[in-house]
Amino acid sequence: MTAAAGPLRILVVSDAWYPQVNGVVRTMATVVAELTRLGDVVEVIGPDRFTTIPTPGYAEIRLALAPRRKLARLVDAFRPDAVHIATEGPLGWAMRGICRARGWRFTTSFHTKFPDYLHARTRIPKAWSWALMRHFHQAGNGTLCATPTLAAELKGRGFTHVVPWSRGVDLDRFHPAAGENGAAEGWESLPRPIFLCAGRVAVEKNLEAFLALDLPGSKVVVGDGPQRAALMRRFPDTHFTGWRENGALARAYALADVFVFPSLTDTFGLVLLEALASGTPVAAFPVTGPLDVIGDHPVGALDGDLRAACLRALSADRAGCRAYAAQFSWAACARRFRDSLLYR
Repeated sequence: MTAAAGPLRILVVSDAWYPQVNGVVRTMATVVAELTRLGDVVEVIGPDRFTTIPTPGYAEIRLALAPRRKLARLVDAFRPDAVHIATEGPLGWAMRGICRARGWRFTTSFHTKFPDYLHARTRIPKAWSWALMRHFHQAGNGTLCATPTLAAELKGRGFTHVVPWSRGVDLDRFHPAAGENGAAEGWESLPRPIFLCAGRVAVEKNLEAFLALDLPGSKVVVGDGPQRAALMRRFPDTHFTGWRENGALARAYALADVFVFPSLTDTFGLVLLEALASGTPVAAFPVTGPLDVIGDHPVGALDGDLRAACLRALSADRAGCRAYAAQFSWAACARRFRDSLLYR
């Protein structure tokens, strides 16, 4: 495998891919589209090409079963110039093994704090999981991560090849005007202000920290996941919409008064930029992701008291939120990704 002088044949191997809907899939799909537009040939190999089994506790997320032999055939058929491994699942480990056996260089990306998730669900000591994650990523030539705060944490945990790789937002899709047809969501009867949370309805998203708050107006949750039914029973006054995609998701962002991000473990949070691009300020805890995306910019509020953050965010200037989000470009994100593949 040798890098081409011009357009590249780029192979991305990811355990997170369509039909899954999450930040990893959205990030990789958008970067692939940008690279293709620039002239590269990009192949994504995901679980959809393999026999799969459901992830325990997340039946909608499928994991490839014993994928290495078939994966090697697919890799040989594509003949890549560069390889990126996006996830640490069965496909990621299999591709890592193939690259090491053949002496190929490759990059990885760190999207998810799995040690924190596993500890929350199973009480497995975080140190064990972090050691495994470090072992996985250190075999590559660079670990891409989204924020300076995460980069500092990874370096503190012994990761030595950390590469900054920020994110972008689709400004044409997410914009304040998307909320002009408010009747389409049926929210006109909801008391204001509307506090919105969007994403997977799962334990790692810490939704209860939001739903249990004593806030004026209404709470809305856009998304689905394994906790949805239980949370609907516990918080009957919250409006749960299920998944919203395309124009409906953009409309939800733009109709809200504040976007609430209660997660303590996300490494970035694409939804933060999507909300800001829609003109909606953000309320969140001061943790990795919000600290880097929001920081001390006047586009929302970060506070260890999430209720206080929600109430302060109401006063943020919506035009300022949109202007701030406009600084984040998917084109720049794709260029940085490509540059990391060529780094020696």
